[in-house]
Parts: sequence; C-alpha cells; structure tokens
Amino acid sequence: MAGTSDPTAGAGSTGGKPSEPGWVPDSKFRKDMGPWANFALGFTYLSPVVSTYTLFGTALAAGGPPMIWAFLLAGAGQFLVALVFGEVVAQYPIAGGVYPWARRLWGPRWAWMTGWVYMWALLVTITSVAYGAGPYIAILLGFAPTVHTTVGCAVVLIVVAALINYAGTRALSWAAVIGFTGELVGALVVGIYLLVTHREHGIGVIFDSFGAEGDGSYLPAFLGAAIIGFYQYYGFEACGDTAEEVEHPGRVIPRAMRRTIYVGGAAATFTCLTLLLSVTDYRAVISGKDTDPVVRVLYDAMGEVGARLVMGVVLISFLSCTVSLQAAAGRLIYSYARDRMIFGHKLLERFSPARAVPTYALLVAAVVPALIAFGSLVSENALTKIVSFAILGIYASFQMVVLAALRARVKGWEPAGEFTLGRFGLVVNAAALAYGIFAIINICWPRNPEQPWFDNYVVLLCGGVVLITGLLYMLITRHHGRGEAPSGDAIPCDDTSA
Repeated sequence: MAGTSDPTAGAGSTGGKPSEPGWVPDSKFRKDMGPWANFALGFTYLSPVVSTYTLFGTALAAGGPPMIWAFLLAGAGQFLVALVFGEVVAQYPIAGGVYPWARRLWGPRWAWMTGWVYMWALLVTITSVAYGAGPYIAILLGFAPTVHTTVGCAVVLIVVAALINYAGTRALSWAAVIGFTGELVGALVVGIYLLVTHREHGIGVIFDSFGAEGDGSYLPAFLGAAIIGFYQYYGFEACGDTAEEVEHPGRVIPRAMRRTIYVGGAAATFTCLTLLLSVTDYRAVISGKDTDPVVRVLYDAMGEVGARLVMGVVLISFLSCTVSLQAAAGRLIYSYARDRMIFGHKLLERFSPARAVPTYALLVAAVVPALIAFGSLVSENALTKIVSFAILGIYASFQMVVLAALRARVKGWEPAGEFTLGRFGLVVNAAALAYGIFAIINICWPRNPEQPWFDNYVVLLCGGVVLITGLLYMLITRHHGRGEAPSGDAIPCDDTSA
C-alpha cells in the first residue's frame, strides 16, 4: 500500500497532498535562512580548513605528497551523491535530511535505520571536529596540547557551539556566514603567504611518494591516506537538513549543495597544496619524526605571533563547523521525534517558540558528543579512530538514501521537484552508489596487522555495534511503526512495509 495521501497525516501540511512536490509537514521553523546562509551552512560543515588541518599530518605520513589526489577522487564521487540528494530534497524539502528522504523513497523501517546510523555518525563527527580543534586552542592560548587538555578544549567548543544554536535560526545563519567568510579569506591569505614566503618545493612533488609505500605497492598507501578526502566531502547535506527554514527550498538547496562541493573542494585542495609545498622534510613526517607538520610550517613561516593569529582563524573554522554539525544533528533528532520514531519523542520534539529551535534535540547534540570526547581518553590514536567511524557512519547513511533512490527509480519514481537530472538520473544514481560502496570498503579495511584484532577492526566493530543496536532497538520498541507521517509514496502503489 502506498504512503498516505491524507494531508492531515502526521504533523500536518502546508497544503496539498503529501505526494506532491514541495509538500512538508506543518513546520514550526521560521524561514529565516536565506540562500547564501544555506550555502554557508553547508560550507562551514564541510569546512576545508577543519578537514585539512585535522588530517594533513596523518595523510602525508600515510601516502606522501600524492595524497592530495584524494581530494579529486572523493570530490568527484560525492558530487554524484550531491546530485542525487538535490533531486530528493527538491521534491521533499523536509527538516532532518536523510531520514525523511529515506522515508519517502522507501518506507519507515529503512528510514528509521538510515536516521539511526546518520544520527550517531553526526554525533561522532561533532566530537571529531571539536577534538581536532583541541591542539590549536591549546597553542593559541599558550598551554601544552596534551590528551586531557585536548578533550577539555573539545568540550568547551561543543558548549559554545550549542549556545549559538540555541540563539535561533538567525544566529545560526550569521554564524554560518561569518564562519564561511573567515574561513575562505583566511585560507586564501595564509595559502598565498606560504606560497610567496615559504615555498620549499615545486608542484612536481605531488607525483612523488618519497617512499611512503615502503617496499610494496603505492596503491594501499594512497588508499590509506585518502581518509583526508573522504573526511572533506560531506556537509553539503546540511543544506537540506534545514529545508523548512529556507524560502523556495526546491531551487535554493540543490544549488547550495553543488556550490558547497565546488567552493569547499577548491578551497580544501588549495589549502592542502600550499601546506604541502611548504613542508621542509617529507621523510620526517613519513617516518613519524615530525608528527605535526601544520604547526611546524606555520611557526617556521610566520613566527609565534603570526602562527597564533592563524590559529585564531582556524579556531573560527572549527567553531563554525561544530555549530553547523550540531544544527544538522538537532534537526535530525527533532524530525525523528516529530514522527514519534524514537524513545523520549515527547521531550525531543519540544520546540522553543521564541527562538524557533528544537530545545532538547539540540541538547542531545551537545551532551552526547561531549561524553564521546571524554570516552576517547581510554584509546590511543583516538582522533583517527573517531574520524574513521564518523566517515563510515556518514557514508553508510548517505548510501542508504542513494540506494533507496535507485530502488525507487527502478520501481517507477520520476523526480518531480524543481531540480531533476532527467534521463541521466539512473546513471548518476548508480555511479553514486558504486562510489559509496568503494569508499565504505576502503574506510573499513584493516591496515595495521601488527595491532590487536579488536584495535585493527575498531571502525568496523563500532559500525556493527551501531547497526545491531539499531536493529534490536527497532524490533523491540517498534518505534518505526508509530508515526503517521507519509512514507514510501515516491513509488506508485508500492508496498512500504520495509
């Protein structure tokens, strides 16, 4: 049986039938987010500075200078995903992103699991960004960046980001625009300065591994280093997470998603290239002798005062990225609760009329990442593991939507929003799925056989725990069947029990 066409089902509607393009629930959000703020939200979530500065040393040590090609690989693949998402959000501009999209494309069970995976991935990504900011905060303020101070700084950053989100959509929009401007200008200024004053190599180094592969093939080394590209290219979906806060979302959001990929990817690649050409000794990084090449480059090129000024700009990037991530997580959790899909939904769907934000959903998006940050104290090399799991969860939830869209196309769905791919839709959709499966396999692949098995497979194990826990939760509580919001209505006369 197809999803309900009763416009009063679930949370209500803005008019018309749920199956019609542009139909959304009776939204409590205010449409206070303009097109540029929506793009800036995606950009600051994607954040070229955050991803590059967080994983530059890790990627350079694993793959040498050619690791920069990971930006091209991941950018091309995620652009395909963004095109698919653009079609879906144009027809279903509903807050919460991948969960309501999967619900309309497939059904309540598939949507519930998609939302569950995405929720945990977002919460862990918030931790990964705040954790990555810890050392830069420590250096900026002049104290040693130990594990404990890093965790403390991460928690403070999470709290500050939450306060900005609680101020409402206008504050979120301003934070996104300010973060976008500061990050883009800062990346360009610092990059140009490094090229002019501290360039140590020619462009040809991006074809020289400097022995990063050891005695074996370079491909495994490059695929290990590609984590920097995979971490870079998500965040564009945040443009759709706030769909109920944007005027004309069917036109604005697909364009903002594509622009996020273009501008964010170019800025990230430029930032990475300028750092690469400024590193004095690649082999010291590859051997582990130089564990923080970003900080070394900045201090060597700018001195202590200049480097700290850059740290201030970098901190703005980390903060704006955390704010955007929390906004996305809070709206997902609220969308879940609004459809009665999760325990405590009566509390989590509570809304602040004065600020037009989901109060308790945003609280979860702050408290859980802070607890994960404290939990990281028990693990060695916590940042890489946190980032790897975050990437796995995001990519898995993305591909659940991509697969749902491909299935719906095969069963007769014809995208009817203001943005469509036309006759190229099926090919693009299939290619996006193929890329996503490749990326997931690469992220999970164990690369340290000398380590204990549980440490070597920690990303896959964590993913399995989230998946199994979600399945048990869904089967025991059956929350997936409690909501009355439309589901599966993208497919004509389809069985939406899945």
